[in-house]
Amino acid sequence: MINQAGELQSIEVLIKDKVIVEMGLNLGGEVKNVFDLRGKLMVPGLIDVHVHLREPGYEHKETIASGTAAAARGGYTTIAAMPNTNPVPDSLENVLKIESLIEEKAQVRVLPYASITLKEAGEALVNIEELSDTSIIGYSDDGRGIQEAGMMYQAMVRAKAVNKPIVAHCEDDSLLFGGYLHAGEYARTNEHKGILSVSESAQIARDIMLAQATGTHYHVCHISTKESVELVRFAKAQGIKVTAEVSPHHLILSDVDIKTENLSNFKMNPPLRSPADRDACVQGLLDGTIDIIATDHAPHHEAEKAQAIAQAPFGIVGLETAFPLMYTHFVHTKKMTLQQLINSMSTKPAQIFNLPYGFLEVGSVADITVLDLAKEQKIEATQFKSKGTNTPFNGELVKGWPVMTLVEGSLAYSEI
Repeated sequence: MINQAGELQSIEVLIKDKVIVEMGLNLGGEVKNVFDLRGKLMVPGLIDVHVHLREPGYEHKETIASGTAAAARGGYTTIAAMPNTNPVPDSLENVLKIESLIEEKAQVRVLPYASITLKEAGEALVNIEELSDTSIIGYSDDGRGIQEAGMMYQAMVRAKAVNKPIVAHCEDDSLLFGGYLHAGEYARTNEHKGILSVSESAQIARDIMLAQATGTHYHVCHISTKESVELVRFAKAQGIKVTAEVSPHHLILSDVDIKTENLSNFKMNPPLRSPADRDACVQGLLDGTIDIIATDHAPHHEAEKAQAIAQAPFGIVGLETAFPLMYTHFVHTKKMTLQQLINSMSTKPAQIFNLPYGFLEVGSVADITVLDLAKEQKIEATQFKSKGTNTPFNGELVKGWPVMTLVEGSLAYSEI
């Protein structure tokens, strides 16, 4: 494990009744199961607050079973499921149905989001107060920005009253102009319609002011532009309760990395931005402006992604590759420490969303991810547990793979 000084230390962990009850060396007592993890690293279970499980309604893309199997393989013990399903979790009845499906099928802990508006249509708010008594982690219309400032203001006021965050996909529809790739070098050179950076940053600017006025916890999804990072940095300096996430692909790739072959696997929303935007996101993560890493795992059926780029759906998968990609590109290259990476993928998500997880200590829930930092292998999309194989990283050689995942002390995944 990693101690408080950021150093690796040998440790034994005793788990009983889903909880870590003792940590140390040469622990005594009779135990039922012993896992010999010598040469491996134990860390708090990874947490992803932005995942698309597709069920109910779009099981041809992903199911709760396949998506949570992918999460377990990727070292995740807790994931938060976005509400763009059919039906949308916009009523107590629909949320309870999704909770039932999760209870029946999930292999890791799943916390659903409720939508902000009915059917995610942006026309009427859900019953925020009624839904707050369920297992939801917050409210989001992910995939769609809330277009009316007055509606977002009302949502924030009501969400604050029940102590739940507003989690926003920030996109001003009036600034899209039919774009589907970033309005940058690749789009210009190849005559594709571009998505302006200001379509994201303009809505973040609006919402930051609304968050200041309401005192709500406002969380920015998948931040992607340098202007957006600066806005969040400004908000934090002013003491506004704003947090932000960034996805691995926005930290590793830019629009100059797009390959014409399998082009649709480079199509996501927000799109891969310019190198300057990517560098700003990296710096924002390193200096704490951006709080956490979230995959925005978005599986699609192969036939859907095989369409022409303008028609193919947005999104890539990420649950099974996030940690080794981040470890390879940032820790192995000494751009960040291992502790920083673990914090951004486990401890900080737990802290900012008030979850009782993300810690490896006596008394904590026994959510544990075991990593083999020396394990090096290529990403093979055909081996994914997810139904989706839509990734731009297929074939990349990476190291630092999860090899065991324990949720409440029970095995959810193991290669050992």
